Amino acid sequence: MFDYDKWQEIFGTIKKHKTRTFLTALGVFWGIFMLVFLMGSGKGLENGVMTNFGDRATNALYVWTQNTSMPYAGLQSGRRVRLTERDIEAIRSNFADKIEYIAPRTYVSSGEISRNDKSGSFDVRGESPDFIHIEPFKIIEGRFINPLDMRNRRKVIVIGKYVRDLLFGEEEAVIGQYLRITGIEYKVVGIAQSSRGGQDQADDEKTIMMPMTTAQQVTNSIGKIGWFICTMKPEVSVSAVEGPLKTLLRSRHKIHPEDDQGIRSFNLEKEFGEVQGLFFGIRFLVWVVGIGSLLAGIIGVGNIMLIIVKERTKEIGIRKAMGATPGSIVSMILLESVFITTVAGYFGLLLSTGIIVLLNKAVGEGGEFFANPEIDLSVGILSVVILIIAGALTGLLPAMQAANVNPVVALKDE
Repeated sequence: MFDYDKWQEIFGTIKKHKTRTFLTALGVFWGIFMLVFLMGSGKGLENGVMTNFGDRATNALYVWTQNTSMPYAGLQSGRRVRLTERDIEAIRSNFADKIEYIAPRTYVSSGEISRNDKSGSFDVRGESPDFIHIEPFKIIEGRFINPLDMRNRRKVIVIGKYVRDLLFGEEEAVIGQYLRITGIEYKVVGIAQSSRGGQDQADDEKTIMMPMTTAQQVTNSIGKIGWFICTMKPEVSVSAVEGPLKTLLRSRHKIHPEDDQGIRSFNLEKEFGEVQGLFFGIRFLVWVVGIGSLLAGIIGVGNIMLIIVKERTKEIGIRKAMGATPGSIVSMILLESVFITTVAGYFGLLLSTGIIVLLNKAVGEGGEFFANPEIDLSVGILSVVILIIAGALTGLLPAMQAANVNPVVALKDE
């Protein structure tokens, strides 16, 4: 039941001690504000970094070659090793039960690429059908390279969205049209869009892909590849395959077993795990800082309630002498504590959520390392509820102390 007199008394006390009430509420406000704001900012940072992975397979291993750094089997150091299709066949044979997809790649020196009166410079590379299952590309029109393209060395290409926009325009039909690369006409059979964000997405979409076999013929390097990417089956760890695979390649190319320069690799699964571990640590830190701020605010509320009870000892004694029940005394102190905590927590949640929304609109999906800052509203509301309960529990001790005041002692108190 609503007790008008009790609430009038609470507001009267708050009005009488404006500065003290404000500082108490500020501690609670700052605690909930920091928790929610840090949660939203941390999520924005995580989203920004994770967009760089896009839809890329995170259980991928990238392998390439460099000059050897150690002599071996009568061969000098500094020798350049070149991977071949036979290496890919050997890998498929030896790791058939572990590797799911493998995509060799080679680059093509293209110069300026033209269509009618439009031209531009783009990365041109030879790819295989498995590529689309590994890298963060999706076909938005047409198709990707298929086995028949590879077998017949067809002069077909898949172009990035940026290439389409620059050489054709968004409204013009593209599939079936031709681009001139190094004086040769290639038929466009597909348009690809990257699922990554920021500059990575822009770089991906400035790419033209043709069948690996066609690229080998154009560059006069039949059977040779630049490097390759492979992904493991779901139950297989990349780290378990990385060492044996590099050992196989060193053996095939007569590279010293301890030469780490001849065959190089990049374990994306390991990096992805490290990034996830980093953000787990950030989330943990956010909660530690946020909860610490909340505790500081709650303790502040408790201290102020103790001061209020001390200041109003004589008044409480008079109330009890006139027949006030312990329950009415406790409820008066608790209501003031809960009211301050609730209002301060609500405004802290409101302001922090508003700032996150504004950040989201300002940054959106365009940030390379910070994108789509967001909060789980249920977590924010739960934090406020917990804060209110904690505020009530914090005010309970001063309230019980007030209820136990001896009227005779209270009236003698100076």
